[in-house]
Parts: sequence; structure tokens; C-alpha cells
Amino acid sequence: MESFIINGNNKLEGVVEISGSKNSALPILASTILHGREYVIKNVPDIDDVRRMLEILILLGCYATYENGCCYINTKGLDTYDISDELSKKLRSSIIFLGPMLCRNKIAKITYPGGCDIGSRPIDLHLYGLKELGVDVKEEGDFVLCTAYNTHSNDIKLKYPSVGATENLMLFAVGVEGTTRIINPAKEPEIIDLERFLVKCGYKIKGAGTDTITIYGEKNIDKNEVVEYGIISDRIEAGTFLALAASTNSKICIKNINKEFLNNIINIYKDSGCLIDDVEDYIYIINNDRIKSINKVTSCPYPGFPTDMQAQLMASLSIADGISTIEETVFENRYKHVSELNKMGANIVVEDKLAIINGVKKLHGENVNVRDLRGGAALVIAALAAEGKSIVNNIHHVNRGYEKFVYKLQNLGADIVEITDIK
Repeated sequence: MESFIINGNNKLEGVVEISGSKNSALPILASTILHGREYVIKNVPDIDDVRRMLEILILLGCYATYENGCCYINTKGLDTYDISDELSKKLRSSIIFLGPMLCRNKIAKITYPGGCDIGSRPIDLHLYGLKELGVDVKEEGDFVLCTAYNTHSNDIKLKYPSVGATENLMLFAVGVEGTTRIINPAKEPEIIDLERFLVKCGYKIKGAGTDTITIYGEKNIDKNEVVEYGIISDRIEAGTFLALAASTNSKICIKNINKEFLNNIINIYKDSGCLIDDVEDYIYIINNDRIKSINKVTSCPYPGFPTDMQAQLMASLSIADGISTIEETVFENRYKHVSELNKMGANIVVEDKLAIINGVKKLHGENVNVRDLRGGAALVIAALAAEGKSIVNNIHHVNRGYEKFVYKLQNLGADIVEITDIK
């Protein structure tokens, strides 16, 4: 078992550079199979989820390698339509291969994906949208077989702005002749980044970040030119370091960010009493005292407060002055970090979708277990703010989504080490 050993209650200070976005990298890497050509994808984080995506590409017959933040990919050798059962279950984002695989091969078979233990994440919206474009869908046991031999453009209205469904529909519809509109799509910055990448590849698409995405599908794309693209920085990683500074009474400069995508996180921490300033692609956050409670924060699709920051915010509010509430509306099982925070001295009560957080003055070190990626980040934040020594176990979840996390924390002065086989 891999664990973090953390000695907390230290103020941190320094500069941290934010890596490329995990949630942009994964769909962009998957989309490289749309046509057989060469790609150089830059600013890609060196994380476990990216490695698994590259493994899938290789198993599909493609060439894929990673070096110094760049992925070098050649998808001309794609020779199957079957996504590996083992890798599908390890990585939920493998579902994003469904759209581009169908677009290229007219057939795709994929096992229902796995990922974090944060509740059911059905792919019904993905399949609904594909059916609206003429795809034949057969669900058999643990896998889905889709064929696309009689497709047509269409208007697709999503009943919920699902990020994954929006991405899959974009990646399939670019190859369906005619004009397709996705109504009520996800508006997350990563959707905008995917659109920019597709445009760089030669596809005609507009409207990402608005209420309607319009795709002008075509089949004749120049496949010879090498596509080079740099993905955006990771707004959730930036938000995690904001939460860390707020929780540990620290002074941190966060570098390499897209400020326009962080307002929904920054405003929460401003309301809690943190001093935050920004210059160009930097954010400076200073917190010298116990933060103030927040009456209510509700996680919801962008531009609302992101569900991927709910756990980190809860870690901050667990030591705030007063009572705060958080409502989780995106995933029904995303409070698994609560019991571990309470083991550290937090006072949090969950009632259905609502978490009531009665802030305490101090947390204490404890042996805790990580159940999902963002919950793991929250436990690291809590351990760094707590008095005494903590052991944070099952950190493979954290390593799925944060590049050089220990190194970056150590550079800020954190007392943290990563070890294996702890008894």
C-alpha cells in the first residue's frame, strides 16, 4: 500500500506552477483516433490517468509516448474497435473513446467503465445522443456494442449538461454529414478546450461554452499535417492549492492559470476572508487567520461551483469559524471523505445531499484512507492543517489526477513524504 506521511500545522509559502488539465487531456488524447495522423499534444500532466489513456491507444494499435510534458501520437495503425475490458474498468474516461471510435470505424465495443467510487455515473445520455444521430446501440452484459452505418445529423437536447456525453457527441458528430446541434451541453472550460483542438484539426464546430454547440460534420479532413496543440491549465489543481493556502494560513503564488475559469472558486475563498490578488497568469493568496464559514455552497455544472472542488472546500470549512453547508447535486455518493475528516476531529453531519459543517479550531493527525481522487486531496489538505502526524493511505487515487503533488508541496515547505508498504 502506498501512503503519504504528513506532519501538519506548518505555514506554507512559495510559488507553485499548475500543470495541464487532466479533464482536458483525457478527451483530447482519445480524440486523436478520429483520423489516422500524427499529433503532438503539449502541456499534458504526468499522471496515472494519462498513462492509462496512452496504454489504451497502444493496445488499439496506435503509437503513443510521453516525454517532458508532451504526448507524441500516431493513430494511423488503429486496428481494432474493441476497448480493453481491463483498462475500461480501471479508467472511467475510457468511455470517451466511444464517439471517436464510432466516427472512424463505424463500430465500437466498450465495457462499462470504472473509476472513482463516487456513485453511479450512467452513460445513458451518451447512448441517447448517439441514437439520435442514427447509431444502433446494443447493450449486452457488461459491454455496449454500437454501429453507425446509417447516421444522420440532428438536434440533440440533453436533459442534463453532462460533460462526458457532450464530449462523446462532439467527437462523433464531427464525422456525420450535415449540421448537428447539441442543446443544453456542458459548458465547462474543458469543453471549450476540446472544441479548440478539433478546430485545429480542421473540423468545423462552434458554440462551446454557450447553450448550443453547432457541429458542421464532414468526412474529408486533411490527414497529413501534424497537429500540435497545448492544453489549458488545470483549474481544479489550482483550486486545490487555493484550498490548501486557506486551510494552513499560508501565502502561496499560483502560476500558469486561466483566471477566467477560476472565478467560481476564487469568489468562495474571498468570501471566507482570504486575500486574493491576480496579475496576468498568477494568483496570490494570503491567509493569516482562521477562515470564515460559508452559509451554503452548492456544487453544480459550470459556471457553478465545481463538484471536483467540493471535498477540498469541505476540508477548509471543517476548521472555519462558524457553521457552513455544502450541497452536492452532481454525484450521489461523493461524501466518502466525511468519515475520514471526522476521524481527524472535524464535526460534519451528512443529511442526504447536504453536509453540515460545524467548524472546529483544530484538526489532529490520524490514519485515514482515500476513497476517490478529490476526497484524497481533501485529506492531504486536512493533514497539512492538522496538529501532529497523519498517514494518508490508498494514495493511488490522488496520483491519478495530480502531477508531482508531493514535490510541489515540499517546495512550499510541507512536511510530506510518499512511502510504500506501510504496516
